[in-house]
Amino acid sequence: MVKLKFRYNDVMEFIEKDQIRLFDSEFSLHHKNLYSGKGKGSDFTGWVDLPSKTGNDLLSRIEEDARKIAEQSQVVVVTGIGGSYLGARAVIEALSGPFDGLLEQPEKKSPLVLYAGHHMDEDYQFHLMQLLDQKDYSVIVISKSGTTTEPAIAFRLLKSHLEGKYGDEEASSRVYAITDASKGALKKLADEKNYATYVIPDDVGGRYSVLTPVGLLPIAAAGISIRKLIEGAQNMEKFLKEKSELSENPAGLYAVLRNILYQKGKTIEILAGYNPSLHYFIEWWKQLYGESEGKEGKGIFPAGVGFTTDLHSMGQYIQDGLRNLFETVINIEAPRNKVEVPHDPDNLDGLNYLKEKRISYVNAMASKATMLAHVDGGVPNMEIVLPEINEETLGEMVYFFEMGCALSGYILDVNPFDQPGVEAYKKNMFALLEKPGFEKESEAIKKRLR
Repeated sequence: MVKLKFRYNDVMEFIEKDQIRLFDSEFSLHHKNLYSGKGKGSDFTGWVDLPSKTGNDLLSRIEEDARKIAEQSQVVVVTGIGGSYLGARAVIEALSGPFDGLLEQPEKKSPLVLYAGHHMDEDYQFHLMQLLDQKDYSVIVISKSGTTTEPAIAFRLLKSHLEGKYGDEEASSRVYAITDASKGALKKLADEKNYATYVIPDDVGGRYSVLTPVGLLPIAAAGISIRKLIEGAQNMEKFLKEKSELSENPAGLYAVLRNILYQKGKTIEILAGYNPSLHYFIEWWKQLYGESEGKEGKGIFPAGVGFTTDLHSMGQYIQDGLRNLFETVINIEAPRNKVEVPHDPDNLDGLNYLKEKRISYVNAMASKATMLAHVDGGVPNMEIVLPEINEETLGEMVYFFEMGCALSGYILDVNPFDQPGVEAYKKNMFALLEKPGFEKESEAIKKRLR
């Protein structure tokens, strides 16, 4: 039985029940097409049954490599961009303490996970290298081709640093490459250097790849149970597959409701979380939905906020600004730790009415109050509720949003599994950098910039 709950009562003030029923047959068609591989982009629907097909042999191998990384490394650098790192980071940071890298934790045997190749900031790379001069480390490099500019530059630097620090043979034992099964620059290098290698499935796109080795190896290296994560995803996979009626399928309802709101002029969706540990989960969601739906002049713009922090910055706009947005709120019923508001005999701040109440209770009341205020202000609200943040519930939520995204893209009548617009900036960048083969483009770009 799944633990995630989807609530949408606060949307029903803005739409009619009959509007949902109009999507019954369309949902049924898209639901069927996803499982039969007949919809748009069907070559990239391997994620649909991925949790149930993930075998014990793969999980055991990943766990064994994670143990090796922990034995030889204080730090592991995950090198990738977009879907090649965001899913792993989302899960790792959701399940890690905010100060894990600073606290002395003798019982903690897993390495600190850092990231490279997700941007091209020179100062960041300089300080990373400074740290790696002082730490034993390993690298997980993730790239289908091995030539994507940001991670390729980062890995070139890390490879050079590893070989200079440890020598070629030991450096090779510290690199784990997740790449294509048979082709590409990274695959060729991995074969030459004898790196431990995992395959990115051909039928799973980057932003849907968190439950493949792309996400599972970094997550396991962080000391997190990938078996429980997969178990949660399996539960949600089974549940959503069995619910072929729209009224019983929460991912389908989420997809339909967001499209109804889009048709009503609500062109921006804000995913809000009240737990800072979910920051990178929201970043993963933004990429998943933005890259999947934003094409052909269509798409709901995915934005993210962290409450209550952003209530003191973005709150004014959300409450009173242009009414072209709606919210989906992630709420967690029980925190992992307990902290209460203490009694203060002076009570100068007037907070003794909260004495002995848990911080999580105050946070929950802030969430309820904000949702009420935003609905009153004309902002439809949907809610994702988890009993707690753990591997299983995160696995459920990952799969829920993946399925919701695919169904929503089909309702929007776009291919939710390609990303043609991503290539536009690359051509200009290659021309400006005078990459071989881009001479004509380079001259044209230079004329535009004169």
